[in-house]
Amino acid sequence: MAEQAGIRFGWLKGMYLYTILVSGGIGLGVLASPATIQAMFGWPEQAPPLMGIAASVYVAFGILAILGLLSPLKFVPVLLLQLCYKVVWFLAVFLPNVVAGSVAQYSWIQAVIFATFVIGDLIAIPFAWVLKREGSAGS
Repeated sequence: MAEQAGIRFGWLKGMYLYTILVSGGIGLGVLASPATIQAMFGWPEQAPPLMGIAASVYVAFGILAILGLLSPLKFVPVLLLQLCYKVVWFLAVFLPNVVAGSVAQYSWIQAVIFATFVIGDLIAIPFAWVLKREGSAGS
Protein backbone atom coordinates (compact mmCIF):
# COMPACT_ATOMS: atom_id res chain seq x y z
CA MET A 1 0.00 0.00 0.00
CA ALA A 2 2.98 2.32 0.61
CA GLU A 3 3.82 2.23 -3.10
CA GLN A 4 0.37 3.69 -3.84
CA ALA A 5 0.85 6.67 -1.55
CA GLY A 6 0.49 9.92 -3.44
CA ILE A 7 -1.73 8.42 -6.13
CA ARG A 8 -4.79 10.58 -6.67
CA PHE A 9 -7.42 7.87 -7.08
CA GLY A 10 -10.22 10.44 -7.06
CA TRP A 11 -8.66 12.28 -9.99
CA LEU A 12 -8.00 9.02 -11.83
CA LYS A 13 -11.60 7.93 -11.48
CA GLY A 14 -12.76 11.43 -12.36
CA MET A 15 -10.79 11.37 -15.60
CA TYR A 16 -12.12 7.92 -16.45
CA LEU A 17 -15.66 9.18 -15.87
CA TYR A 18 -14.97 12.32 -17.93
CA THR A 19 -13.61 10.13 -20.74
CA ILE A 20 -16.70 7.92 -20.63
CA LEU A 21 -19.03 10.91 -20.83
CA VAL A 22 -17.20 13.14 -23.29
CA SER A 23 -15.18 10.83 -25.55
CA GLY A 24 -17.61 7.93 -25.36
CA GLY A 25 -20.59 10.25 -25.71
CA ILE A 26 -19.22 12.11 -28.73
CA GLY A 27 -18.10 8.85 -30.32
CA LEU A 28 -21.52 7.26 -29.89
CA GLY A 29 -23.15 10.43 -31.17
CA VAL A 30 -21.03 10.44 -34.31
CA LEU A 31 -21.74 6.76 -34.94
CA ALA A 32 -25.49 7.17 -34.36
CA SER A 33 -26.05 10.55 -36.02
CA PRO A 34 -22.95 12.08 -37.61
CA ALA A 35 -24.84 15.02 -39.16
CA THR A 36 -26.25 16.04 -35.77
CA ILE A 37 -22.83 16.04 -34.08
CA GLN A 38 -21.24 17.83 -37.04
CA ALA A 39 -23.88 20.55 -36.81
CA MET A 40 -23.60 20.75 -33.01
CA PHE A 41 -19.82 21.34 -33.11
CA GLY A 42 -19.76 23.19 -36.44
CA TRP A 43 -17.55 20.55 -38.02
CA PRO A 44 -17.21 20.59 -41.80
CA GLU A 45 -18.44 17.69 -43.92
CA GLN A 46 -16.00 14.78 -43.71
CA ALA A 47 -15.59 11.41 -45.35
CA PRO A 48 -17.82 8.92 -43.48
CA PRO A 49 -15.07 6.29 -43.09
CA LEU A 50 -12.76 8.84 -41.43
CA MET A 51 -15.53 10.09 -39.14
CA GLY A 52 -16.29 6.45 -38.32
CA ILE A 53 -12.67 5.74 -37.42
CA ALA A 54 -12.46 8.74 -35.08
CA ALA A 55 -15.83 7.89 -33.52
CA SER A 56 -14.83 4.26 -33.01
CA VAL A 57 -11.61 5.31 -31.29
CA TYR A 58 -13.55 7.66 -29.00
CA VAL A 59 -16.01 4.90 -28.13
CA ALA A 60 -13.07 2.57 -27.43
CA PHE A 61 -11.64 5.17 -25.03
CA GLY A 62 -15.02 5.31 -23.32
CA ILE A 63 -15.20 1.52 -22.99
CA LEU A 64 -11.66 1.26 -21.63
CA ALA A 65 -12.40 4.09 -19.20
CA ILE A 66 -15.24 1.99 -17.77
CA LEU A 67 -12.63 -0.66 -16.98
CA GLY A 68 -10.43 2.11 -15.55
CA LEU A 69 -13.13 2.91 -13.01
CA LEU A 70 -12.90 -0.69 -11.82
CA SER A 71 -9.10 -0.91 -11.84
CA PRO A 72 -7.63 2.61 -11.98
CA LEU A 73 -3.92 1.82 -12.07
CA LYS A 74 -4.13 -0.99 -14.63
CA PHE A 75 -5.77 1.34 -17.13
CA VAL A 76 -3.51 4.38 -16.72
CA PRO A 77 -2.11 3.71 -20.24
CA VAL A 78 -5.53 4.77 -21.58
CA LEU A 79 -5.06 8.19 -19.99
CA LEU A 80 -1.44 8.33 -21.18
CA LEU A 81 -2.44 7.65 -24.78
CA GLN A 82 -5.21 10.23 -24.50
CA LEU A 83 -2.75 12.78 -23.09
CA CYS A 84 -0.14 12.07 -25.78
CA TYR A 85 -2.39 12.33 -28.81
CA LYS A 86 -4.01 15.52 -27.55
CA VAL A 87 -0.64 17.18 -26.88
CA VAL A 88 0.55 16.09 -30.34
CA TRP A 89 -2.63 17.62 -31.84
CA PHE A 90 -1.96 20.89 -30.02
CA LEU A 91 1.65 21.04 -31.21
CA ALA A 92 1.29 19.70 -34.75
CA VAL A 93 -2.18 20.90 -35.77
CA PHE A 94 -3.65 23.62 -33.59
CA LEU A 95 -0.56 25.72 -32.82
CA PRO A 96 0.60 25.98 -36.46
CA ASN A 97 -2.91 27.12 -37.42
CA VAL A 98 -2.91 29.70 -34.61
CA VAL A 99 0.46 31.04 -35.81
CA ALA A 100 -0.81 31.14 -39.40
CA GLY A 101 -4.01 32.88 -38.26
CA SER A 102 -6.19 30.22 -39.86
CA VAL A 103 -7.95 28.55 -36.94
CA ALA A 104 -11.48 27.43 -37.77
CA GLN A 105 -14.17 28.26 -35.20
CA TYR A 106 -14.77 24.58 -34.42
CA SER A 107 -11.06 24.12 -33.65
CA TRP A 108 -11.33 26.54 -30.74
CA ILE A 109 -14.10 24.45 -29.19
CA GLN A 110 -12.06 21.30 -29.71
CA ALA A 111 -8.99 22.99 -28.21
CA VAL A 112 -10.89 23.91 -25.05
CA ILE A 113 -12.21 20.36 -24.67
CA PHE A 114 -8.76 18.88 -25.35
CA ALA A 115 -7.18 21.31 -22.86
CA THR A 116 -9.52 20.09 -20.11
CA PHE A 117 -8.39 16.54 -20.81
CA VAL A 118 -4.68 17.48 -20.90
CA ILE A 119 -4.88 19.35 -17.60
CA GLY A 120 -6.97 16.63 -15.95
CA ASP A 121 -4.70 13.85 -17.20
CA LEU A 122 -1.57 15.70 -16.04
CA ILE A 123 -3.08 15.95 -12.56
CA ALA A 124 -4.50 12.42 -12.48
CA ILE A 125 -1.74 10.30 -14.00
CA PRO A 126 0.62 9.05 -11.28
CA PHE A 127 3.82 9.66 -13.25
CA ALA A 128 6.09 8.55 -10.38
CA TRP A 129 4.24 5.22 -10.29
CA VAL A 130 4.19 4.89 -14.10
CA LEU A 131 7.92 5.62 -14.44
CA LYS A 132 8.97 3.49 -11.48
CA ARG A 133 11.44 0.83 -12.61
CA GLU A 134 10.50 -2.80 -12.15
CA GLY A 135 12.48 -4.47 -9.36
CA SER A 136 13.39 -1.17 -7.73
CA ALA A 137 13.38 -0.86 -3.97
CA GLY A 138 9.92 -0.91 -2.46
CA SER A 139 8.32 -3.07 -5.11
